[in-house]
Amino acid sequence: MDIDFKDYQLRCELRGHEDDVRGICVCGSEAIATSSRDRAVRLWSLDSNRKFVSSKILLGHTSFVGPLAWIPPNSEFPLGGIVSGGMDTLVFVWDLNTGETVHTLKGHQLQVTGIVFDEGDVVSSSVDCTLRRWRNGQTVETWEAHKAPVQAVIKLPSGEFVTGSSDSTLKLWRGKTCVHTFEGHSDTVRGLSVMSGLGILSASHDGSLRLWAVSGEVLMEMVGHTAIVYSVDSHASGLIVSGSEDRFAKVWKDGVCVQSIEHPGCVWDAKFMENGDIVTACSDGVVRIWTVDQNNVAEQQELDLYTSQLSLYKSSRKRVGGLKLEELPGLEALKIPGTTDGQTKIVREGDNGVAYGWNKREQKWDKIGEVVDGPEESNRQLFDGIQYDYVFDVDIGDGMPIRKLPYNRSDNPYDVADKWLLKENLPLSFREQVVQFILQNTGQNNVTFDASFRDPYTGSHAYVPGQPSHLSDISAKPTFKHIPKKGMLVFDAAQFDGILKKIIEFNNALQSDQEKQNLSLTELNVSRLGAIVKILKDTSHYHSSKFADSDIDLLLNLLRSWPIAMIFPVIDMIRMIVLHPDGAILLNKHFEAENDIVVEVIKKVTVSPTVPANLLTSIRAVTNLFRNSCYYNWLQKHRSEILDAFSSCSSSPNKNLQLSYSTLLLNYAVLLIESNDQEGQSQVLSAALELAEDENVEVDSKFRALVAVGSLMLKGLVRKIALDFDVLNIAKAAKGSKDAKIAEVGSDIELLTKQT
Repeated sequence: MDIDFKDYQLRCELRGHEDDVRGICVCGSEAIATSSRDRAVRLWSLDSNRKFVSSKILLGHTSFVGPLAWIPPNSEFPLGGIVSGGMDTLVFVWDLNTGETVHTLKGHQLQVTGIVFDEGDVVSSSVDCTLRRWRNGQTVETWEAHKAPVQAVIKLPSGEFVTGSSDSTLKLWRGKTCVHTFEGHSDTVRGLSVMSGLGILSASHDGSLRLWAVSGEVLMEMVGHTAIVYSVDSHASGLIVSGSEDRFAKVWKDGVCVQSIEHPGCVWDAKFMENGDIVTACSDGVVRIWTVDQNNVAEQQELDLYTSQLSLYKSSRKRVGGLKLEELPGLEALKIPGTTDGQTKIVREGDNGVAYGWNKREQKWDKIGEVVDGPEESNRQLFDGIQYDYVFDVDIGDGMPIRKLPYNRSDNPYDVADKWLLKENLPLSFREQVVQFILQNTGQNNVTFDASFRDPYTGSHAYVPGQPSHLSDISAKPTFKHIPKKGMLVFDAAQFDGILKKIIEFNNALQSDQEKQNLSLTELNVSRLGAIVKILKDTSHYHSSKFADSDIDLLLNLLRSWPIAMIFPVIDMIRMIVLHPDGAILLNKHFEAENDIVVEVIKKVTVSPTVPANLLTSIRAVTNLFRNSCYYNWLQKHRSEILDAFSSCSSSPNKNLQLSYSTLLLNYAVLLIESNDQEGQSQVLSAALELAEDENVEVDSKFRALVAVGSLMLKGLVRKIALDFDVLNIAKAAKGSKDAKIAEVGSDIELLTKQT
C-alpha cells in the first residue's frame, strides 16, 4: 500500500506493563504482542469497537523479556502463537488459544536477543554468540555466529538469515554457512529489519541507520539520532521507523527524517502495523500507537495529556545550577526563616529555579533572580545536564545498553566508582576494575587520594593501597533499588467476553432448574450486563462514560442472591468496575451502608470449603480498591477482617492466589505508611515476612512481599519490630537468590538493618 506522508499523531496509549516495554510483535492486523522488563508478555487485541485492549498476559519468564515472534494461525495454533526470549536465557512458545506455554526451550547460556519463526522451527540468537534452531521443543542445530554477542537475527524472503552483533558487523547466513560479512558500522549492530525489494536495514549504537543491498553494498545511511539506535522497521509504503535512547522514534522517507516523535523515555522498539500505523515501546512502561488516519487520532484531551506528560518529564530532567529542577523545593520553603544574613536558597517557580537571599534585618527572603546554567564549554562533555571532563562509554557485556560513566578530574575515583555501581545496579566487587579503568583513561596513574573518603553503600572507607585508615562520623545516605514502594498495584486485565459468557451460562442453568428459576435474570437484565461490559471494554473513554445506579444494584443483587458457586464472574466484573472512575464512585455508596455487601461477600467466599475462582476474583477485587482514594477509609476500617480472611492464600499452591495476596499486602503497606497506622503496619509486616521466608512461594509473590517489608522498615514505624522478627536472616537469604530482583531487594533490607 502507498501512504502520502502526513505527520503521525497519537492514536492511543496501552497501559498495563509495570516496567520498560522492551519488544513489539505485530500479529496480523488484529493484535499486537509486547514484552517488558516486568517479565510479562501482553497481547493487545482489537475489541468490537476497534480499540486495542489487553486480552492476554503470558507469565513464565523469570527476568525481563525482549524479542518476540508471531506464529500465524495454523493447525497446531488455531489462534496463532507467540515466541518470546528473555534475559533468563529461555525461549518460550505460547499458544494464544490457551495462553499457556507449549514449549520451554533451554540451551542458550546467556540472554536471548533475537527470534525468528521459520516454517515451524524457531531460530534464536543470544549474547552467548550463538544461533540455535529448535524443532518440537528440542535443539536441532547450534553454531557460533560471531565472536561477540549476537544482538539480532532476521529472515530474508530468500530463506537466508542475517545477524547483527556487538562486533559491529552483519553476517548473511545460508544454513550454518556465513556467505557474507557486512562491515561499516563503528559500533554494535542492535536492530535489523527487511526492507522489501531493497535489502537489509540495520540500527547501531553508533547512532546511525543503514540500508544494505544483500550483496553488501551500502545503499543509504541515515543519521539524525543523538544516541544509541535500538530498533528499525520498514513499511510497504517505503517509510522507515527507528527507536532510540534519545527518546525519539524517527520516521524516514528516502533517507530523510520527515518526523521525530518525542517520548517521555527511551524508545526500545518501534514497529509498523499493516495499515501504516506505528507502535512504540517506551521505558516508561507504556505502549503507544501513532497514526496518520485522522479518524483514529486520539481525542484532544488525550493529546493534551500526552503533551503534559512530555513537559513534566522534561522538567524533571531540567537542571538549574547543576540541580534537578524537580528536586528543588517549592515556594513554601520560603516560609522557613534563614539562619544567617545573606544566606541563599534556590526554589522552584514554575519551570524555573529562582534564587532568594535572607534579609536578616527585615526577616524576609529577597528575590535575587533566576538561576541558569552557564554556557557549554567546548572542551567539556554534557551528561544529564551536567558538564564533565570525561563521559566514558562502558560495555558491561550482558547484552544491555552501553552505560555512560561521567567523571571529573577533581573527583575521587573510588567515590565515583561506588556511586556509579549503585546507580547502575552492578556489584560493588567491580569497584577496583572501575577505578583502574578511570585511572588508565584519564592518565592519573600516580594520584594520591583523600583517605577520608567514605563508601556511600556500607558507610566504610575505601581501601587505598599505602594510605592509612581513617575513622569518620559522617553518616552516608544509602541508595535503595526497590524501596520504598510508591503507588498502588492493580489487576487490570480481564476477559470481558468470557466473564459475560459465564454469567449467561449460569443464568441458563438457573432457568432450567425449577427450584431456582426465580433467581435467573430477565432478558432485559442480561442485555444490561452486555452494556456494562461494553462500557468497561472502552478504556479510552473512561473519563467520560457513566454507569447507572441500577447497574451497580443489579450486580450487587446477584452477589446476594445467586448460589455461591456461581458468583465468581460477577465478582470479576465488579473487580473491573472499581477501576472505572464513575463505577468506583457509585459502588462506594454501598460501602458506606450498614449492611456492607462487600464484607458479607468476603466472609462468604473465604469460609471453608472455598471455591478457588471465588477466592481469586474477590482478593483481586479488594486489591483493585486501592486504585481509588475514596475506599481508603473503608480499607483501613476493615483491614484486620480482610487480611485474616485471605491469609490462607499465602500457603496456597496456586501461584495466582499467592501473587494476589502479596499484592494486597504491598498495597496495604503503602496505605498504612501514609496514614502512620503502626498497628496495621505490624500486621502487614508479620504477614509479609511469613510469605517472604516461605521457600515454596513463587518469585514474583516473594518479591512483592519483600518490597512491602522494606518499605515498612524504611518509611513506616515498625523497623524495630522487623529486627525482632529476625528480618536480617530473611534479607540474607533473599540476597543469595538466583533471581536478580529478589537479591536486590534483599540487599536493600540488609542495608536497612545496619542503619542506626
